Amino acid sequence: MAEKIVPVDQLVKEAKNVYKEQFGEEADIAVFAPGRVNLIGEHTDYNDGFVMPMALPLVTVIVGKRNVGQNVSLYTTTEFLKEAQKTTFELPNEGALIRAIARVGPKWAMYIKGVIVNYLGSIPPGFNAVIHTSVPIGGGLSSSASLEVATYLFLDQLVGNTNEAISLTQKALACQKAEHDYAGMPCGIMDQFISFLGKKDNALLIDCRHLTSSHIPLNDDNVVVLITNSNVKHELTGSEYPTRRKQCEEAALILKKVSLRDANLEDIKYLQSLNANPEIVTRARHVITEIQRTTEAAEMLKQSNFVKFGKLMTESHISLRDDYQVSCPELDSLVDLATEVEGVLGSRMTGGGFGGCTVTLVYSKSAEKVIQNIKNKYKGTPTFYLCKPSPGASVVS
Repeated sequence: MAEKIVPVDQLVKEAKNVYKEQFGEEADIAVFAPGRVNLIGEHTDYNDGFVMPMALPLVTVIVGKRNVGQNVSLYTTTEFLKEAQKTTFELPNEGALIRAIARVGPKWAMYIKGVIVNYLGSIPPGFNAVIHTSVPIGGGLSSSASLEVATYLFLDQLVGNTNEAISLTQKALACQKAEHDYAGMPCGIMDQFISFLGKKDNALLIDCRHLTSSHIPLNDDNVVVLITNSNVKHELTGSEYPTRRKQCEEAALILKKVSLRDANLEDIKYLQSLNANPEIVTRARHVITEIQRTTEAAEMLKQSNFVKFGKLMTESHISLRDDYQVSCPELDSLVDLATEVEGVLGSRMTGGGFGGCTVTLVYSKSAEKVIQNIKNKYKGTPTFYLCKPSPGASVVS
């Protein structure tokens, strides 16, 4: 059986209760930002390619209130091994030319610190806040971006910023820079983009070069998106993610391209003719073919051709497994177990890889059969979420 997804209003209520326990007062600001699942287009965002995520009903909520000082006090309801759930730090002086906050303290707070430093408005005042999330941590569903985007929206409310001259794209870029600078994660723009721009009943095709996007309807009652969490945790900052990015940049350099967005299948043959490092060749092959798959998948979704869309999803997984080598036995097993059930249209790993989740497009009537098949045969303890595309970040009145 799939996990029950807690509604935003209930999460806000729970967070406000914790806030009162921690700070002895009522919170007067409440915001949320969703996690995401990427339907197709993996490891293409930092190669100027196309991606197609959807926002999830799994969200990060932040509630809080301005305080009288220049300190920030944060409490997270998530328990982290060997990390404090509460932390306090001082904001930079308003007259400082360089806005910086010490990169010390629990790692989860680095995402919030990074957003404060990169905030595109006046320096925020001191505040107290509680962070409460239903997005699985380390599951590849972008818990980090949902925290960053929720933080940015919270700061907007805190300083009363209604400046429409600062676009959602600029805000997403500020959150991305926060992750680069403070979490040490050289992520692409997809996660922050979809968390801001998600729309109910729509996936989002993002052009990561031009930072443009278009909503693509995904609201057929006959199909549903099943997310299966392998519950194998991954730590991208210290993993092979930066290595993959460097390999892609090296391939583009050899090909004299700005990025692999500009490459095609003939370029793969050219790399092979140069006797380039085989890993460079396979990394490039994944990115080039994945970009093609993603643009084709967008067209299939517009036509409600879910059979072809699902086939492209499964091809994406094979490429991620064999060419990009970011899958793992647990993810491969989940994909295999899903696709052996009649009614499954396609399945693939999603997120950075080396653990986390799979995403499966399945006819609604077959979803529970898939869950049961995986429960019976998977050598682990998976969790399941049945999802539809959900709204992006918002203030809770």
